[in-house]
Amino acid sequence: MSAVVFREQHAVPKADGGWRGRLDMPLVLITLTLVALGLVMVASASMPMADRLTGNPFYYFERQMVFALLGLVAAWLALFVPMRVLERTGFLFMASALVLLVLVLIPGVGKTVNGSARWIDLKVFQIQVSEPARLALLIYLSGYLVRYSESLAVNPLVALRAILVLVVAGILMLLEPDFGATAVLMVAALAMIFVAGARWTTFVALLLACAVAMAGLIWYSPYRWARFTGFLNPWSDPFNTGFQLTQSLMAIGSGHWFGLGLGESVQKMFYLPEAHTDFLFAILAEELGLFASIAVVLLYAGLVWRALIIADRAAAGGRWFSAYLSFGIGIWIGVQAFVNIGVNMGVLPTKGLTLPLMSYGGSSLLVMCAMVGLLLRAELENRLPRLREEDSA
Repeated sequence: MSAVVFREQHAVPKADGGWRGRLDMPLVLITLTLVALGLVMVASASMPMADRLTGNPFYYFERQMVFALLGLVAAWLALFVPMRVLERTGFLFMASALVLLVLVLIPGVGKTVNGSARWIDLKVFQIQVSEPARLALLIYLSGYLVRYSESLAVNPLVALRAILVLVVAGILMLLEPDFGATAVLMVAALAMIFVAGARWTTFVALLLACAVAMAGLIWYSPYRWARFTGFLNPWSDPFNTGFQLTQSLMAIGSGHWFGLGLGESVQKMFYLPEAHTDFLFAILAEELGLFASIAVVLLYAGLVWRALIIADRAAAGGRWFSAYLSFGIGIWIGVQAFVNIGVNMGVLPTKGLTLPLMSYGGSSLLVMCAMVGLLLRAELENRLPRLREEDSA
């Protein structure tokens, strides 16, 4: 198929005010605000470390800026991918996810950083495979739920078969190890299975099984158990197991109502580890204060709300694949933001999850932007008759 023909078949319609009038503008504005604020905070939080390691205080900011631009391109490209194409190629997405998760465990292919083999070095940049793999698995699961929706409510084995694929992927991620990514994937998947019509008894059984498995992993893993006990009372060992959390709490407490001022953080001066990644929210609270922190929480709440609205509209129109995928994306973003902020505030154990669309990390930012693009595509198909007709063809 030529490029011209492809564009004619899949281009976003320009009639009736053009595509700009059809996009979900609240979702667009929320996403752009989070990305822009993330860039500002990455620049501020990473300066001391970037200057010490590279001699360029804007090293991490410049890289994050490049990934932000690539992420916007990824979101734009996602607008041109019909939902039916994703639904029909779900098995390929699932297979690709498993291949990536296996490749990263192969010595010489996967790159190990701080004891974790989560990255594949593509020379130009490193890809954290759990990010695209989780999205690919949600695409597969959405298609699976559409195909077996009628039997899901009467046959528990249908839900079990879906979970088994995710369990295999979860085991591979745990071998990296990446406990946080596994937990978020399972929560999103279980929520999707429940809203797709699984019986509540099946859902509760699967939920309990996952909870017991996660608890067992924490209990039998010394470093996870140390993190958990350190979270319960970080001040009992503030210079070892409780170091990250105590420094994070000091950063948040120092911010008061309006913060110390942009760039004035004390904790980023080699006190708080991972200040520009996992603990970016703590630096934001320290420099911009309580009101800015609340605003960030509200932005994430708004993003998740828009995803759920898009899912509800798709379900009302009988576009179940779009509904399940939009719902899964919303749950993923919401749970990951909740966990990251909870870790920063000391209400959850340290998990190593980034703050969506804001923390430093190219793979996470690219995938998050692509997910927003898929949400925008789903809403376009909700709103535009011609796209709805193409999607059902």
